[in-house]
This record gives sequence, structure tokens and C-alpha cells, in this order.
Amino acid sequence: MKVLLAGLVLTLVVGAQAQWYRFPGEAAHGAIDMWRAYDDMRDSNWKHSDKYFHARGNYDAARRGPGGRWAAEVISDARERFQGSSGRGHEDSAADQVANHWGRNGGDPNHYRPKGLPKKH
Repeated sequence: MKVLLAGLVLTLVVGAQAQWYRFPGEAAHGAIDMWRAYDDMRDSNWKHSDKYFHARGNYDAARRGPGGRWAAEVISDARERFQGSSGRGHEDSAADQVANHWGRNGGDPNHYRPKGLPKKH
């Protein structure tokens, strides 16, 4: 019984630790997802679409795995800190963070999609 239990614990520990090598790639792809959402937002130039693109960037990045989720959180927090210190409204920054969390936690970004936004976005 002890050998079986030790084998099970060893399998779980090795399995959990074996994923560390994926983190940097997930983070890099997550950062690319965030950039793509930002680029699409600028390309669309659509009023009231920023929350959608915040949610979409975070959603896409988080789907990459723990590294992508980490990248989305770091990028989103840094962007909001920078924009908050540049005189932008606290309420808007807080609303952006709600959309960031929504997407990062698996919420459908289309929840924030404005009416009429072209389908290519």
C-alpha cells in the first residue's frame, strides 16, 4: 500500500512539475494575442469598442495556459497603471480592468462587443 501511495504521489509531483517548460512559450504567445487585440482595436477605430478588445485580448492570451494568463495580467495591469497616471479617468480604468478579468477568467468577449463592429474583429 505504501509503495502504491508513493508511486501515486511521485506521478502527481512529476506530472505537475513537467509543465514548467511550456510557460515561456505560452507567455510569448499570450503577449502576441494581447498585441493583436490592441492592433485590431486601433484598426477598427470603433467607438465604445475598447472593453471588447480588452476582454478579447485577455481571453485569447489566457487560453494559451498559465503563461498566457500571466502575460495578460502583467500587460493589462501595466497598461492600466500607465494610463491611470496619465490623467485618464479612474472609472474608465476600473471598467477596463473588469473587462480584463472577464476575458482572463474565460468570459465570452462578445459580452462587450458593440453593435455594428465589423465581423473581421
